[in-house]
Amino acid sequence: MNVQARPQQDSSAQEVLAGLAERVTFHNVENGFCVLRIKARGHRDLVTVIGHAASISAGEWVTTSGEWVNDPTHGQQFKARFMRTSAPTSIDGIEKYLGSGMIRGIGPVYAKKMVKAFREKVFDIIEVEPERLREVTGIGVVRAKRITDAWAEQKIVREIMVFLHSHGVGTARAVRIFKTYGADAVQVMTENPYRLARDIRGIGFKTADAIAMKLGIEKTATVRVCAGISYALTEAMDNGHCGLPTNELVSLAVELLEVPKELVLTALELELAEGAVIADTVGDRPCIFLGGLYRAEQVIAERLKRLANGKLPWPYIDPEKALPWIEQKTGLSLAESQMVLSHFCSGLSAHLGGLSFESQGAFSTQR
Repeated sequence: MNVQARPQQDSSAQEVLAGLAERVTFHNVENGFCVLRIKARGHRDLVTVIGHAASISAGEWVTTSGEWVNDPTHGQQFKARFMRTSAPTSIDGIEKYLGSGMIRGIGPVYAKKMVKAFREKVFDIIEVEPERLREVTGIGVVRAKRITDAWAEQKIVREIMVFLHSHGVGTARAVRIFKTYGADAVQVMTENPYRLARDIRGIGFKTADAIAMKLGIEKTATVRVCAGISYALTEAMDNGHCGLPTNELVSLAVELLEVPKELVLTALELELAEGAVIADTVGDRPCIFLGGLYRAEQVIAERLKRLANGKLPWPYIDPEKALPWIEQKTGLSLAESQMVLSHFCSGLSAHLGGLSFESQGAFSTQR
């Protein structure tokens, strides 16, 4: 169903909503989508919030920005464009968080025991003085280690999300980046943010380029121009081209990247050496292709060749007898253009609209 939202085009005009996560109604660990029930400041009743988070549990403090929407099925909700979570500070929030199952080795029973023993300092104990966890009845060496390891993992997730948010990455994209690179997300983005365009579906060169600019990468940096070669070829692919003549590719890259031609030529040599792009000739024109697309075309051509030269998957059929039999069985009168007799004796043919080409496995008739 369509969700009707108040028009909120200007991100600076989006509303900020903050509060304690009372319940995690739904959380998809693959893409981070979540539905939360939040006890928000200025609201008497619990608020339903939908958004994205790499990890989320009851008891966490949630800060979001977005807009209110009225869903025909679920009623009023707050649709978060940005979502940041932090460890709770209140006794109630700490106990909810620890008992939510987010930290392995702690359930509601041990959460209550730990809060009773350490009060608001429980997180400091886990991080700084983990040996004191054994002061809690029932927590031994093994359970204490599970608790400290899980806490360290959660801390890494928080630090990565803070880094991504601070460099202009929205929450939904930040979750996808974290799911792709895990604990290496910060290192990957610092060294080469243009990997995002290559590795993560839905993140293109322009998005990666905007992130790179925020990270301080210069417009003329080699890593940017190298990524721009593939970007230029992708732009051409969107216009139906499998590759481009070398001189056209260089001109397009210069235009798109706004850098000198010499830098593009140097970057092209590097990309050719790494196999990211492939050089070949079409007729007598030197051309450049995206490596993956070039190899895919080779595989397709090889398979078509194998089909065309292979053994037919059916016994011999006499076309002169088969066509009248089809007309009798279907009650159709075939037009001359539909009586392509070679379909019965060829291993390869295809129908594209009104055109007939030689296809593996069968023939088709049209009304």
